[in-house]
This record gives sequence, structure tokens and C-alpha cells, in this order.
Amino acid sequence: METLINPADSPERQTEKLLTIAKVLMRRVEQITDDSGAAYAQFQRAAMLEDQVRERTRDLERALDLLNDSNAQLAQANRETEAARQNLANAIETVQEGFALFDADDVLVMCNSRFGLYMADVRPHLKPGLRFGDYVGLVSRSRFLELPAGERPEDWAVARQRRHQDRHVMFNVAMTRDRWVQVSEHRTGDGGTVILQTDVTEIIRLERLERGKLLDDQARVIRATLDHIGQGVCIFDAEARLVGWNQRLGQLLAIPMARFRMGTGFDAVIDRFRPDFRFGAGMDEGRLADWVAARRRGALRFELRRDAEMILDVFAEGMPDGGFVMSFTDVTAERAAIEGLSRANETLEARVMARTLELEDALGNAERANASRSRFVAAASHDLLQPLSAAKLFLSSIGDEGLTPLARGALDKAQNALVSVEGILGALLDISKLESGKAAVTVGPVRLDRLLSQLNDEFGAIAAAKGLAFRVVGSGAVVASDAAYLRRILQNLIGNAIRYTERGRVLVGVRRAGPMLRIEVSDTGPGIPEEAQDDIFKEFHRLNAQASASEGLGLGLAIVERACALLGHPLGLRSVVGRGTTFMVQVPRYEGREVVTEVARIETAPVTMEGRIVFLVENDAELRRAMGLLLEKWGLSVLEASSGEAALDLLDELGILPDCFLVDQDLGAGMDGLSFLAATRARHGAVPARLVTALRGAELSARAAAAGIGLMAKPIDARALQAFVAGVAVRS
Repeated sequence: METLINPADSPERQTEKLLTIAKVLMRRVEQITDDSGAAYAQFQRAAMLEDQVRERTRDLERALDLLNDSNAQLAQANRETEAARQNLANAIETVQEGFALFDADDVLVMCNSRFGLYMADVRPHLKPGLRFGDYVGLVSRSRFLELPAGERPEDWAVARQRRHQDRHVMFNVAMTRDRWVQVSEHRTGDGGTVILQTDVTEIIRLERLERGKLLDDQARVIRATLDHIGQGVCIFDAEARLVGWNQRLGQLLAIPMARFRMGTGFDAVIDRFRPDFRFGAGMDEGRLADWVAARRRGALRFELRRDAEMILDVFAEGMPDGGFVMSFTDVTAERAAIEGLSRANETLEARVMARTLELEDALGNAERANASRSRFVAAASHDLLQPLSAAKLFLSSIGDEGLTPLARGALDKAQNALVSVEGILGALLDISKLESGKAAVTVGPVRLDRLLSQLNDEFGAIAAAKGLAFRVVGSGAVVASDAAYLRRILQNLIGNAIRYTERGRVLVGVRRAGPMLRIEVSDTGPGIPEEAQDDIFKEFHRLNAQASASEGLGLGLAIVERACALLGHPLGLRSVVGRGTTFMVQVPRYEGREVVTEVARIETAPVTMEGRIVFLVENDAELRRAMGLLLEKWGLSVLEASSGEAALDLLDELGILPDCFLVDQDLGAGMDGLSFLAATRARHGAVPARLVTALRGAELSARAAAAGIGLMAKPIDARALQAFVAGVAVRS
């Protein structure tokens, strides 16, 4: 039974069905009576149904139009696709190379007629749908494939599949009848593979021909080279048969060229060595024969001598093909030259040895002279410090009573002159120790606040007297250095800054420089020209050549440079002519635990020293007398002795223990100052004492520190002496 409306029917058929339905419905409506009103209802339903049928008919007509358009477009697309495919097929067919396209699943999509051209047994199988693995299998078993010697088809197929994994591959395949095909394989963007096969037979044959010509040319060049070099050369094959030689070989071995024949055995050549030549040390005929007979030959070198007329240097080495080559070099002239050089060298060595001994003697004399100079400077300075101390103490003992202003001025000038002499002697001692290499340093924690405070007190009055502003910026940092040398360095830098600055200021401060601290001394002096900045660190060099001798000998910066080098403290300089100079000393921070030292302070109130007893042990009579006068001026009672032994006897005789001891370290023959104080403490216990000395050495400082005894350097500073005695009075 047909459905009311079938979408597959044509529009005419669907219209015919709808008209038939309408007629039937109208007929039934007419037959129904109007008594119950059903006829009218049926009529209404028929009218509604007719409207629905018309609407449905219009929808079907629109759908049919769309379907017709789609079918027309699809037909056009199919025609265009077929045309494109045909164009592509025509295009790849015109390509001179064999072309094949495999999709991402390694299935053959298309290929041209030149693909697999030289493999007639493979071409019938090259159809769309062929898998790449099957294609490789067919090629590997083709009778037209020329496999390398010893390689099986299965091995070739495995290697070919391995190459297929790369995105880009290019290689040559040998075919029968001396034909060659270059295969290049490339991946497409969608994962497919394009394979091109190019016939390169003519290229390879031409290349082979050119290579043959090149080898012939090279052979001619090698032959010409061999004939023109100064060495004799012979070449043997793996069977030790002669295959090449040059003319120089016959000349060196005195063998006529007619005796050389291709294929001549090595034994025939070595026979020529026997009558005229002898082997050099370490080589004989048997060892050479063993080397020739060996399957693996390394390098071999030996000499052949023909009396004194000729010496040949022979070098033999194996070749990759199992043969070997030998070269013969005439080294007669070289050996004679070497012997001459050897004799000359022996003579030269004797002359050099004699000259070396002379230089060693001169160096020894210079070192002894330098040591003598250093000892002389040290001894002279030490000897000068004794009367200098006495002179200073004599001047200090002179009171102001009865002195005229003129005398007072002369006395002050004498005191200043002695201070200048003391500074010069100290500088000479320092530079002498630094030059001799005998200066010893003791690196430990140094508190910058104490050091800078002392320098401020020391140089403040000097700067003020010159009308300069002097400022020291304090720092609570602790650095690792030698306190004495660091103080000496800064004293020289500050003293120089004040000396050469006419107006303005001198500033001393500390800056951070990474893990280091940089102590800077800046002034507003004349500055130092760049060309003179290296010279200022030389001994006895002063930038202001007109400076008086009382201002120093120009040793300050020389001492600074050597002391900084000894301590490992980098020294820097920054200067602008007309604006001033800044010297910089970098010192490391002290990484250990900070040492807090209690500083004994002298009461500011007047201290009565009268009635106190001071025992003075000094072997220099003048210095002992000067110190005694100064101490008595301060109201002290003084006991004197010229040696440690005499002092001990006097103590035993008097039975009185003095309030303090002032003891010279160098007491001449017998015990020294430390030994005397040790004996005194052994008898009477700990007593206040100062060791007075002109010696400035780390060893003495260490011994005194170990004994708990303070040092007082010569020339003696009256203020330091008074401070010590006053401190003893306070503690009492």
C-alpha cells in the first residue's frame, strides 16, 4: 500500500495523489446527511487538510530545488576533481625522474611510469594500495638490483626500512649493467612520503672517468715530486716487492738505475747494504728483516753509515694495503754541524759556568753589602737613639723657671729638631727592615675606633697649628691587620697630607668595599700629576723638591707601599692636580670573635708622684742621667744600676722594693732586660715595669707580651714616661 506522501515521488506524482484524496473527501462529504451536523465538520477538516497538503507541497518543492542544486554542485566538483587528478597524473608523468607518493599509512597512492623503470620484475606490482614494506621487499629481491659484496637481500631491506624513518634521505643504488639510480625520499606535511628516482648513471661514469684522470695526474705529480726531492724513496707492496722508486735513491745507495726493476724483492735491495754500509746503533740486518716480514708494521728509524763519507737517516713505515715505504736522507752535513755545535756548546757552557760563578760572587757580594748596610742602618739608628733619648730627656728636665722667652724659644726649637731626627731615624729603621725582608708581622684583630682616635689626638694639634681643618670619621669596625704597621701606614699618609696641604682640610674615613673596608686619607693639596704617581713611592723622592730636610727624607710613602705589600693590603691612589689627593688602603674585616680590651685610663685629676721610688736599669750613663734628672724633677726618688746583676745586688742590699722598674733591654754583657725582670719577679712577685728599648722587632714584642711586660721605645717620649709613672701612682 502506498503511503499518503512519499518524499521519493516526483512533484507531479505527489500533486496527483493530493488531488485524488481531495476528490474522495468531497464525495464523502456530499453523501453524508446534514441532520447531525457531521457533514459540515467533515468539510472543515477537509479544508484544513487541503491547506496542510498545500504547505507540505511547497516545502517539498523547496527541498527538491535544494537537492537539485546540491547534485549539480557535486557533479561539478567531481568533474573538477577528476580534472585535477588527471592534471596531476599528467604533470608527474612529464617529470624526468621516477615519482611515487605514499600516504601517512605507507600505502602507495600514485606513481608515474618512470618509477622503477630499471626493474622490470617490480613494475607490474607498482599499483595504488601497495604497502611500502612490500615495495621494499620486491626491490630487495629484484634481479636487477646490484647488491654490495656479501650483503643479502634481507639485510638490504632492513637497511632501507631504517633509512625510511628519517624525514629526508638521499642515496645511490647500483643496478645491473653498470647503471645507477639516486633515490631521494622526503616527508610531506600530512605524514606521507614522496620518493624520487633519478638516473645518475652518466654522472657517475663521468665522475669515475675524471677520477681516473685525476689519479693519473696525481701519479705524474707524485713521480715528479719524488724525482725532485732530496730524499731517496722506495715503495714495496705487501709481498715486499719493489713497486716504485726515484732517481735520488740510486744516487745515495750508488746503485745504477738499471738495477731497479718492478717486482725486485727486498732481499735484493738489502744485499746492496752489505758491502759498503753498516747499520747504526740499535739496528742490524736481522731486526730489519723481521720488521719487513711482520704483518703489521709500525714506524722504524735507523742509520746507515758508509765510513765517514756518508750518514743516511732511514725512515720506514707500513701502508694500509700491507706494503711499506722507505726514505733515505743524507744527514752527513747535519751530523757534522751537530758535532760542531756540541763542541761549541761545551765551550759555551764552560764560559757560561764561569760567568755564572762570577755573577754568583757578585750577587753574594751585593747581598753581603746590602745586609751590611741594613745592619749598619739598624746599628747606627740604635746607637743614635741612645743619645737622642738622653737629649730629649735633658731638654724635658729643664724647667721654665729663670728662662727668658728667647731661651724658651730656642729650647722648643731644639725639642722640635730632636723630634724630626727621631722621625727620620724611625723611617730609616722601618725601610731597612722592609727592604731586608726581616720585618715580621702579627696579624690579629685591630679596633679602628681606638686606632683612629689615637691618630686624631696625634695629628689634630699639628693640623690646627697649620690652619687646616682636620677630621677623623670614627668607625666601630674590627679589621685583620698588624696594629703597629697599620698605625705606621696611616701615620705616614696623614703626615704627608698635612705636610703638603697649604689650606683646606684633611679627612680620614672608612668606607665599605665589598668584603673589605677601605680606609681613605683625603686632602685638598696641590694634587699629584699622573706621570709622577709612580715615582712618589720611591725612596728619598719628594714631590716638592724644595721641602726642608726637617720634613723628612721622602721615605714615608716608600714605607707605606712596602708595609701594605707585606700585609697584603691593596694600596690605591686617586688625585686631581689643583684639587687634592686621596690615598686608599683596603683591609679585610676580622672574621673571628671580637676582642674587647680594657684600656687603662689616667685620672684627669693631678696625681702626686712625690715619694715614689723608680728603679732605673740602663747601661748608657748619659741616658741614665737624663732620665734620672727628669724623674727627680717630677718628685720621684730614683735608684740606678748599669746592669741586671748590679740591680739585683742593690735590691738585696737595700731590702726595699721600688714602686716600678724602667729597664733597658740591651744591658751589654750578662743578662738582658727581660731576664732581669724575670729574676726580679721570681724573688719579689709581680712588679710594675716597662722595658725600654731601641729594638723594633716582632720577636721581642712577642717575648715581652708573653711575659706581660709593656714596651717603651727609644727615643723615650717624656709624656709616655710620665703617663706610665702616674699610672703606677694611681694603682697604688
